[in-house]
Amino acid sequence: MSADTATLNEVSAPGTDAHDPPSRWKLLSTTLRAQRKNLIIGSAVGLLWMVGKVSVPLLVRYSIDRGIEQDDMLLLWASLIALAGVAVGTFTALRRFYAFREARWTETRLREKLFNHILSLHIGYHDRAQTGQLMSRSSSDLNQIQSFVVMIPITMSNFSMIIAVSVILFVTDWKLALIALAPLPFVNIAGRRFSHSIHSAVLAVQAEQAELATVVEETVGGVRVVKGFGAEAVQSARLRTEADDIRAASIGAARIRAKYLPAIELLPQLGLVAVLAVGGMQVINDELTIGQIVQFNFYVALLVSPLRMLGMTIAWAQRAGAALERVNEVLDTAPIVVDPQRPLSRPAADHAGAVQFRGVRFGYDPDAPVLDGFDLDLAPGQSVALVGATGSGKSTVARLLVRFYDVDEGRVRIDGVNVRDLAVHDVRRAVGIVFEDTLLFHDSVAANIAFADPVADRETIERAARLAGAHDFIMGLPEAYDTKLGERGFSLSGGQRQRIAIARAILAAPRVLVLDDATSAVDPSKEHEIRSAMSTVMEGRTTIVIAHRPGTIALADTVVLLHGGQVVASGPHQHLLDTEPRYREVLAAMESEDDEQRAAIDDAQTPVGGD
Repeated sequence: MSADTATLNEVSAPGTDAHDPPSRWKLLSTTLRAQRKNLIIGSAVGLLWMVGKVSVPLLVRYSIDRGIEQDDMLLLWASLIALAGVAVGTFTALRRFYAFREARWTETRLREKLFNHILSLHIGYHDRAQTGQLMSRSSSDLNQIQSFVVMIPITMSNFSMIIAVSVILFVTDWKLALIALAPLPFVNIAGRRFSHSIHSAVLAVQAEQAELATVVEETVGGVRVVKGFGAEAVQSARLRTEADDIRAASIGAARIRAKYLPAIELLPQLGLVAVLAVGGMQVINDELTIGQIVQFNFYVALLVSPLRMLGMTIAWAQRAGAALERVNEVLDTAPIVVDPQRPLSRPAADHAGAVQFRGVRFGYDPDAPVLDGFDLDLAPGQSVALVGATGSGKSTVARLLVRFYDVDEGRVRIDGVNVRDLAVHDVRRAVGIVFEDTLLFHDSVAANIAFADPVADRETIERAARLAGAHDFIMGLPEAYDTKLGERGFSLSGGQRQRIAIARAILAAPRVLVLDDATSAVDPSKEHEIRSAMSTVMEGRTTIVIAHRPGTIALADTVVLLHGGQVVASGPHQHLLDTEPRYREVLAAMESEDDEQRAAIDDAQTPVGGD
């Protein structure tokens, strides 16, 4: 397992023992209890299948001893064998149907549980966790669990058949039965050793598959960066390394299977050879009939498949156990940002939107605070631009306001209520954010705008688009509001994406709007269009503008300068420009950075229409 995987494990399960077997299987057993009724039905169908399978050798014996040897109703015995075959075929289909249906139900429930838990985890977890690792747990690991659940009703019917066949063999001839079944204890020993050896090998394979998924996800998601730097060969080399690691780990697991599985399958065959040798002599000595020896051989042969399936079940159980460990690593992670036990209700919306930061101290590393003694007050409808050097904590203010993180000390209030006393959902519906890195989903333009309210009507969607200055270019798209956007919305220009993001925030109707460097990804020559849309949106709404460009800063009523995690100056833009040297230094640094980035913005994009 790589260091990155180990890091994820450490982050995912603090204070837990991921290798504790009872804990590993508790998740699956809890899920299976919810579907025990259908599992019982599936097991009952499996028992009927077993009865049909076990009856065939018995009917063959009587058809030989009575139908052929004694010329007694041979047609009847043949008909009964045919009916038993039909029953076996019918119950085989039903057994597989119930097995796969319940397995898919289990996989679906676990996937929903895992997905919802991942969404509930705090942003700090996602900042450290690898997307590929989470994707692997949500797909291939759950697939391993599903494959094992399929085997549960099938294994129960196979195990029942082993017991039934053993009883019939002992009733027929206990000495010959002992000879036939003598290899079974050795099969059990081989299965136990196989189970012990294969577990770590399977866990290694699944960990390496997650590493490969990470490389693929990062390469596809960042394909513009890869191509922009001509780094295709670099990523191919990374993929080749991970693929070779998977191959090596898989070969190691294959060696273990090659060592034990042939023995598990061969040992029952030795019993069949012994039955032919000893039983054949008993037939010659008239101690057994021909029908009985055929029945005996039939039953011994019938044991081979169930015993082989038991070996496969052991292998699937080990894979499922390893997958459950990895899934539990995520599920055992407790969300840090949670709803209070008794959440307060948001105050009435009339004249709402007051924001207050009081004595806030926060650091992503507790020993290195980003904000320390931060105070800020916004009256309803007021707009403030946060300005400061890189790393001064501007974006951190926005993250604390929407409870992406919770403060270490101090209070953050919306309309006089501490955000930690509100339900997380209520906080995030009260505050709308337009991020610097605009993410649009692979869906229609209308669906992206109505993301926070999927049932919004077209009139509401178009109103939000008009306010954001997006309606005109949307109408120029091939299917207007029904146009499907490409991955992450890269079929649009940066300015177009940003205006749709602003429309999305407008439709959510937040009390407080945060514009987190919303013009940084836009060509400066088109920035005035975004600023115009932002100005319209900000009117009458409490707004925090995190800005790097003077034109955007000028949209706010007040400018707040951050330094050392505190507010060191505030006032109108021109006043600070005239009186505060640190403010002039920050603006000069921003303009320098803007000049360096100006020529590169949108070069890799292929917009559908002009911006």
